[in-house]
Amino acid sequence: MKVGVVGAGLMGAEIALVFALAGHEVLLHDASADALERAIGRLRGVLDKGVARKFYTAKAADAALGRIVPVVDLGALADCAMVTEAVYEALDVKGDVLRALDQLCRPDCILATNTSTLPVSTLASYLSPDRRGRFLGTHYFSPVSRMKLVEIIPGFATDAAVVDTVTALLQDLGKQAIVIKDVAGFAVNRMLHALLIEAVKLVEEGVATPADLDTACRLGLGHPIGPFAMMDVVTSDLCLKVQQILHDAYGERFRPPALLKQRVAAGLGGGKGRPGWIAANENQQERM
Repeated sequence: MKVGVVGAGLMGAEIALVFALAGHEVLLHDASADALERAIGRLRGVLDKGVARKFYTAKAADAALGRIVPVVDLGALADCAMVTEAVYEALDVKGDVLRALDQLCRPDCILATNTSTLPVSTLASYLSPDRRGRFLGTHYFSPVSRMKLVEIIPGFATDAAVVDTVTALLQDLGKQAIVIKDVAGFAVNRMLHALLIEAVKLVEEGVATPADLDTACRLGLGHPIGPFAMMDVVTSDLCLKVQQILHDAYGERFRPPALLKQRVAAGLGGGKGRPGWIAANENQQERM
């Protein structure tokens, strides 16, 4: 089966990888050739780590990477059986991509969006009415190559048979799918950001440090990663953006904490090359 992925960022590249590991031919699209080159390099690193940990053989890793074809021309995806949009989390950006895919993809192609917060039926409005029955959300979690959960979010017009087809396909990829009602933030992000907001408030109130709260979540709640380490990885900037969307949809319970806004404005959002919650806390402890 030939599939396409639009967007060669962290999520899009790894979505392409899990399809390739399952034996599918994958066209990975990005408008930037440099972004595609960086994505293939990152995936090589992910595969090398997987081989070292005996998740798969070197032969299987090489074969998977060989199934991913980087393309800068969106038209190359015209004959794909399924295309997943994984571009920047903004309605206008995703809408432009979906509108273009609607025009060029074959009529039976399934279109999916990897949005983490935007209502799927709102995104469906960028598609022609005939296309909306074959459009749905498939919300993966980072790192996609390791996280098994995928939220499937049907839109108002999504055909039930398409949901069944995608559920079976995800199972073949080694994923566990759950079907979620089409609401802002879906299920996991609403639970996650309720935790993140409360964690930041505990720091604001001087109850505990970010490092200690991470330890509490790992050892007390059994979480694999604490809330502040997670924000350092996915960036506080993105967390703030999601909380603003949730606040608009649900009101005061999702109001972003003042400390989170302050840290993002100060450039302390985490991610590559920027200090985050844990690093800043450690530096502060060293100065005391």
